[in-house]
Amino acid sequence: MKNFIQFSPKGIYCIPGKFYLDPWKPVDYAIISHGHADHARSGMKHYLCHHYTKPIIQHRIGKDISVESIGYNDPIHINGVKVSLHPAGHLIGSAQIRLEWKSYVFVFSGDYKVDEDKISTPFEPVKCHTFVTESTFGLPIYKWQKNDVYKEQLTNWVRRNQENNKTSVFFGYSLGKAQRIMKLIEGVDEIYVHSAIDNLNKAIESTGYEIPNYHRIDWDNRKQMDGKIVIVPPALLGSNMIKKVPNAATAICSGWMQIRGNRRWKSVDAGFPISDHADWDGLISVVKATEAEKVYVTHGSQATFAKYLNEIGIEAYELKTEYGEEEKSETELKS
Repeated sequence: MKNFIQFSPKGIYCIPGKFYLDPWKPVDYAIISHGHADHARSGMKHYLCHHYTKPIIQHRIGKDISVESIGYNDPIHINGVKVSLHPAGHLIGSAQIRLEWKSYVFVFSGDYKVDEDKISTPFEPVKCHTFVTESTFGLPIYKWQKNDVYKEQLTNWVRRNQENNKTSVFFGYSLGKAQRIMKLIEGVDEIYVHSAIDNLNKAIESTGYEIPNYHRIDWDNRKQMDGKIVIVPPALLGSNMIKKVPNAATAICSGWMQIRGNRRWKSVDAGFPISDHADWDGLISVVKATEAEKVYVTHGSQATFAKYLNEIGIEAYELKTEYGEEEKSETELKS
């Protein structure tokens, strides 16, 4: 891998291909795994991503950016390097980036989730020589339930709120978590979403992708939300705007709820440990499925996870990156 991949101050660099993977500093050519702000940043001269991600980063970074897109398992060649994208299951359009050069295969997973969520393309393991994995929830305490369990939990919570004349308000990131929540409670009742979520939904739908039916919140006619389902970004937690929601019962959907719940629930009524990242068992299963000879562990509990991989006979190293905050800011929260 010496003359193939370089871990540089700007990001992961493919030497013969002359491009970067999810760089955190401006570069000439960036291949992007998904649309979250810590992986898709502004300032790149040219972007390559999945078809579903293209309108997302155009919405978030700028419509005039230079960007091309490809589908899953649809390889292209860049300066002699074979490049292909493979489903990561993290959110709509998320991809693992596979690079092949002189029979050597390198895979950058970005962020990923193993369990199918019915909204994003299901994760597919990719065999390789070197694998770069996240470790957001790389501790044994993190073990998720199946998607159907969360669907039942959210549905029951909404039903109980309705019995008590409450409006169910979910907090979830505008990209990824919001769409997953919408899918989990699809058909339970009418769904109202914040403008930031609506804007991203429209960007996604421009590709032909189907999002569950919903309404955009009209804050001047908030009585329409009474007893219904409302989804807003986490930045609105504790805001005056939420106080405008009639009889609100509030809930956070985040993997952190599994151990941080008691502290964070002080300001909400419920918390559900629903994550768009792999849990401990998921991370291990993916690393083993790649059959990689060498693994680099990025953001999260990288020290613990890398140590464990070495203990079970998989050569692993910590890799310092600037990933980890999916939404460094919610920039579309004016209404």
